[in-house]
Amino acid sequence: MQPVTHSLPDWSQVESVFLDMDGTLLDLHFDNHFWLEHIPLRYGERLGLSKEAALEALTPRFRAVEGTLAWYSLDYWSRELDMDVVTLKREVDHLIRVLPHAEDFLRAVRAAGKRLVLVTNAHAPVLEMKMERTGLDAHFDNIISSHSLGNPKETAEFWHSLQEAEPFDPNCTLFADDSLAVLRAARGYGIRHIVAMRKPDSRRPAREILDFPSIETFAELMP
Repeated sequence: MQPVTHSLPDWSQVESVFLDMDGTLLDLHFDNHFWLEHIPLRYGERLGLSKEAALEALTPRFRAVEGTLAWYSLDYWSRELDMDVVTLKREVDHLIRVLPHAEDFLRAVRAAGKRLVLVTNAHAPVLEMKMERTGLDAHFDNIISSHSLGNPKETAEFWHSLQEAEPFDPNCTLFADDSLAVLRAARGYGIRHIVAMRKPDSRRPAREILDFPSIETFAELMP
């Protein structure tokens, strides 16, 4: 089934471009593999469980904090699991990849004279790891983690805090993310130009998205 058609932004009306990182610029396969395969494997090894049994034990704990800062906090999971989660991430950091056409898009946005801001729920250690791997930080005017503002992007409070940290006109701002919960919060704040990512994980099929204009890759959104 083809995605519902929404009109994509008119670039003449856009002054600021806010972009998510994981599943928008970077392949979500790294994160999905880490949480669904690598953590259960290492956790199971420590407790004498199969990977499948470990994932079954971990899944309710994941869901209990989904959408909160704790879910994105490596300090939280290191304490909860009694494991060094940063080191575990580095064991599979070769899987960190930039999604197709993302870097071309960043260059085009800069060439068009738009302000470019990375807006992510990623915790500082993993944000640093991913920037080291990809060098994407060189493209941005500003990089803001929700951990520095005290609320995740899924909340209205985040967007009010973001306005103070990085003043913007919601009517002239484009925001792209793979999380529908985050996009709903951004729309609720009044951001006019919303774009959802249909294929955040390169190893999984593209999703059908009904609520927002959507793209499979940034080739569809070039200014």
